[in-house]
Amino acid sequence: MHIFSSFGQYILMLKGMFSKPENWKMYWKQYIGQCVSIGIGSLGIVAIISVFMGAVSAVQTAYQLVSPLIPKSTIAQIVRDTMILEFSPTLICIVLAGVVGSKIASELGNMRVSEQIDALEIMGINTKSYLIFPKIAGALTMIPLLVIISTALGIWGGRLVSGLSGIVTASMFDAGLLNAFKPYNVFVALCKAYTFSFIIASVPAYHGYYVNGGALEIGKAGTTSVVISCIMILLADYILAALLL
Repeated sequence: MHIFSSFGQYILMLKGMFSKPENWKMYWKQYIGQCVSIGIGSLGIVAIISVFMGAVSAVQTAYQLVSPLIPKSTIAQIVRDTMILEFSPTLICIVLAGVVGSKIASELGNMRVSEQIDALEIMGINTKSYLIFPKIAGALTMIPLLVIISTALGIWGGRLVSGLSGIVTASMFDAGLLNAFKPYNVFVALCKAYTFSFIIASVPAYHGYYVNGGALEIGKAGTTSVVISCIMILLADYILAALLL
């Protein structure tokens, strides 16, 4: 029953964001701040992970393709499709669930414990709208962009390592990238990215907003929100793959 009551409270929180909107000028500064925090703040870790994911997938694919009947350019196709369909949307969003999600949960949890949220509500401000909506909007804007950057860096990492280690020449890798490319895969990746973005922002926001207690409870809320976000991302990944592919 606790799961159903928590889910109901989560839905009511989302509904509360739109029931009494504040002045739109109030949102802009908050929204830009969240875009900078989520996008620029996470760019470094996303870039490092993406390059190494592409490099490792290229090396391991070359190791498994031992048959002389399979052209070497197939390595580029496999790196491209795995980065677009799975590695960049899912793995990067799981990393961002830890980086961004814990920050959102701890930030809102600290505001709740220090009674800043109560003070804003006494002033007549819709705190769900003012505090949570810019975070979700910022995540929906920046995380899909990070996924696109991750895909490009992952493919570049695979191309770089393939050329440096002599697995396949750069021209052959480029030919493999263009071979049998399906633009629909990019659409699937973006559907995943937007779905995961919403989960990454809204689930930690719920746990942080409704935290009770002190510093220990804030830490627990951050940990719980990251675990639940990762589980929901993996579940949504399976559902979207089954529906779209």
